[in-house]
Amino acid sequence: MIKAGQIEKGTALLIKGQPFVCVEREFVNPGKGSAFVRVKLKSPSTGQVLRETYKSQDNVENITVEDKDCQYLYNDGEKFFLMMNETYEQIEIPLASFEDYQYIMKEGETYRCTFWEHQLLDIQVPTKVVFVVAEAEEAIKGDTVTGATKNVTTETGLSVRVPIFIKQGEKILVNTETKEYIERVNR
Repeated sequence: MIKAGQIEKGTALLIKGQPFVCVEREFVNPGKGSAFVRVKLKSPSTGQVLRETYKSQDNVENITVEDKDCQYLYNDGEKFFLMMNETYEQIEIPLASFEDYQYIMKEGETYRCTFWEHQLLDIQVPTKVVFVVAEAEEAIKGDTVTGATKNVTTETGLSVRVPIFIKQGEKILVNTETKEYIERVNR
């Protein structure tokens, strides 16, 4: 058991016998009354999302988790396929459980994965990732009415709005949480 005030993003909790991972957390300290925590929890197995509010002194049941490095192999449109680096054991995860990561994870890359009783709870993806532009619309000279941006598709299939000077084959840095362009990468 931990105090609700100690819940952080990524904390695993057991609610009604089901594991949930905190994906958003807001600590509120009003002028009157006691402080409280608003959390958004997601079940990795079902995709169910809960929004809970706890007084910061309430006890909540946390669970002991284990972090392991896993290599992302591929997805077949229905499942992710990962391989544990230590045992070379392959695991399949329904795409619906982690659909936000479908176009962010790159084949062959290693990610830190959180497990509870052999069940994958979370995949830790870097906040910023470099992608190669696979497809880019041609920019029309003088077209600044649209805010001087265009859509591109990365090698993983992620669609991103970028400035018009970005061309096919160039590398761009993308924020994986917001899926927004940050900058062009020249390396």
